[in-house]
Amino acid sequence: MSTFSYQVFATVVRYQSFYQASQVLNVTPSAVSHSINQLEEQLGFPLLIRSRSGMTLTHDGELVLPFIQQILDDETDLLQMSNNIKGLRSGSIKIGAFSSVCINWLPKILSSFSKQYPDIEVSIVQGSFEDISKKVKVGEIDVGFTTLPVTDNLTTIPLIEDPIHCVTPAGFVPKNKKSITQQDIINQKFVLQKIDYDRDTKSVLDDYNVTINSINFSIDDQSIISMVEAGIGFGILPKLALKKIQGDVEIYPFHQSYTRQIVLVTGKNKVASPSVVELVTVIKDFVEKTYEISLES
Repeated sequence: MSTFSYQVFATVVRYQSFYQASQVLNVTPSAVSHSINQLEEQLGFPLLIRSRSGMTLTHDGELVLPFIQQILDDETDLLQMSNNIKGLRSGSIKIGAFSSVCINWLPKILSSFSKQYPDIEVSIVQGSFEDISKKVKVGEIDVGFTTLPVTDNLTTIPLIEDPIHCVTPAGFVPKNKKSITQQDIINQKFVLQKIDYDRDTKSVLDDYNVTINSINFSIDDQSIISMVEAGIGFGILPKLALKKIQGDVEIYPFHQSYTRQIVLVTGKNKVASPSVVELVTVIKDFVEKTYEISLES
């Protein structure tokens, strides 16, 4: 089987459309259909369920996809290694990251990386913590920033413990003058992003006995600040997310310390390409210098 059949299959899965896959691969829709049929014939079972609404993977297709993606990744790695040996250091990398990393970390990281390796093309995919892990797992992105816990079988590189703070309207002062306690949040509403409610933020709210009825959900970190400014409620945001956000608000720690663990994830069973190895090194150097810490090798 040629790797073209694998490329066609992976592209159809990504775009859930024969037509869109044909446009990306610059072939006809019938060529895409023929390639998928040929692959299913050679494997001996259906990979896709075709319907008017698009394409979905069969159960067998879900099992096969990571292996096919691995083959495609290995082919890319081989070409990158070849270029590396020839001294070209060319290739491409896809990075996955959530909002605050995109805003506060990636500009400096990518600036440093591009100066060292100007011929390596880097693209960024922004998403939720779960999305990033899933895309790394199937090989859609090479390396991703996320937070613990990571349930997928991935290689995890711990980076920093990011403190979680309470954001209050301007002029608010906690009863103990320095940190938010249970007394400060009696009958108080909270504003946070929906994607954060099932992670570290939920731990804070649960400890302070804040129910779902007392929560307003927002779309992004800046919107949370704006709602807090307007007196709609208190916000809960990690320190990194607060770095470049502006607003007439107060920021306090909670009486009990809360953090989120930011980590870097790569494919568990994937041999990292030379360019990815170099990027990880640049990321770790940036974190060590910025936070004056030493990361494990």
